Amino acid sequence: MKGRVLPGILSVVLALVVMSTTALANPGDLYLTASAPTSGAIFRFTPGGTKSTFATTPNSNFGIAVDGGGNVYQADLVSINKYSSSGVPTLFSYATGEELAFDANGNLFVADFAGSAIYKITPAGVVSVFASGLNKPVGLEFDSSGNLFSSDYGSGNLYKFTPSGVRSTFATGLFQPACLTVDATDNLFVAEFKAGGSIYEYTPAGVQSTFASGLNRPWGLAFDEAGNLFETDFGSGKILKFTPGGAQSTFATGISQPSFLAFQPVPEPSTFVLLVLGIASLTFVRYRRRIH
Repeated sequence: MKGRVLPGILSVVLALVVMSTTALANPGDLYLTASAPTSGAIFRFTPGGTKSTFATTPNSNFGIAVDGGGNVYQADLVSINKYSSSGVPTLFSYATGEELAFDANGNLFVADFAGSAIYKITPAGVVSVFASGLNKPVGLEFDSSGNLFSSDYGSGNLYKFTPSGVRSTFATGLFQPACLTVDATDNLFVAEFKAGGSIYEYTPAGVQSTFASGLNRPWGLAFDEAGNLFETDFGSGKILKFTPGGAQSTFATGISQPSFLAFQPVPEPSTFVLLVLGIASLTFVRYRRRIH
């Protein structure tokens, strides 16, 4: 009987851990929107580069984001759709725009290129105007302090918004700045959308350096968990991968108008999982004491 107790405990612990993580079926997968003149698609890439079609859409695709539950949000010409992890779509909002970004509370922010505004959409779908009077905003990204950065395609500026919405100019003089992303230490990266374009890096203090150059209309940017930067090369139909040291390789080719990127988050251990493991450890210790 005693010999069956420990395997039983371990089986229960394993089952509970699996149950708590199955909602995120593909952590670390990369999602890409690609568009043709009258239609679009969302592609999914495994970390090893295997490509599959996650969904097809009747309209040209714009921004994409993945929430903590593994749901994919994608903006097109008329709306934002929410896709379950299996690819089933539902209408989330009639607001739409370019890049999408989630804050720490699960609110979705949308850069409205045509309306020169940034919208905030609560998890329940309530829409409000977070910022207005911009000039064709494209990129959105949050830093670890909850500040929102926006790229102003029309003016060439980068703006920084505090969590309460106070705006300041973070950088100027860019040519058609597109998507944004931040690394693990809050350095900001921006893609310059032009032939021979560059990716620029800004420290939190605003000091600029060139991370990569000679690209072909770079647009989308996203970091994986290992700190590698992925970039959509709109002009060449490629996704390029850069190591933290800047070494460049080709991750995928042959894509029609690759645009926005988003990684499915790799979840941190949940409180529930940590609690289960703690109880299991305590039970194991007591079990060992009894048999000895």
